[in-house]
Amino acid sequence: MQLDQPISDKEFNDLDKFLLSDKCPDDAMTMDSLHGYLTAIAVGPEIVPMTEWLPRIWGGDSDKGPQFKNEKEFERIVNLIVRFMNEIVITLEVAPKEFEPLYCEHESEGKTLIDGEAWAWGFWEGVNLRAEAWAPIWESNLEPMMRPIYLLGADEIEEEEMALVDTPVLRHKLAIEIEANIAEIYRYWQPLRKSSVATFKREAPKVGRNDDCPCGSGKKFKKCCGAEPEPTLH
Repeated sequence: MQLDQPISDKEFNDLDKFLLSDKCPDDAMTMDSLHGYLTAIAVGPEIVPMTEWLPRIWGGDSDKGPQFKNEKEFERIVNLIVRFMNEIVITLEVAPKEFEPLYCEHESEGKTLIDGEAWAWGFWEGVNLRAEAWAPIWESNLEPMMRPIYLLGADEIEEEEMALVDTPVLRHKLAIEIEANIAEIYRYWQPLRKSSVATFKREAPKVGRNDDCPCGSGKKFKKCCGAEPEPTLH
């Protein structure tokens, strides 16, 4: 499978179902937060190795990664994630103004509003992989463009900032601002960043059962993500 080929609707749904399934920890990313996370990695000032960013998808505790059925399932899921990322990278490189964050929608008082909190949280997690490298943007004229991401995505904001996010309509407006700002944030870092497409355009890693698990747990693959699932009683 070509890794620059967009994932199909079926593959999108398969990845969505996997992330929400009992195979993944409860705090694994969902598709909207995953999209924000991968976007931050794609637009940021430094290229982050997959061995570093992949484990964060499964949640805060890398010792509790997914329980893949077998090596084939592991390779397919990682392949889908890499292709999902490459869609982001290619869109930003070819047509950044057409980039659209993956937001959820909800109804509030008869209106359809955007819920961008999960996406912004994922982006913020990606920023925190290289927080020091991202620091200059907060001292630049793009600082106002980063603030909506911070307000919606940071785990904690200042008490006086709570009034900026305390209604669905305000959060909707911040999500709209984020969508308008991503292309500028991408361009800000572009002179410092090599093309990410070549970096991520590779097959999902081939992993032997006695190799270290790519999820970052430090365990052997056969004792971690490649472990056979426990039999269930019916």
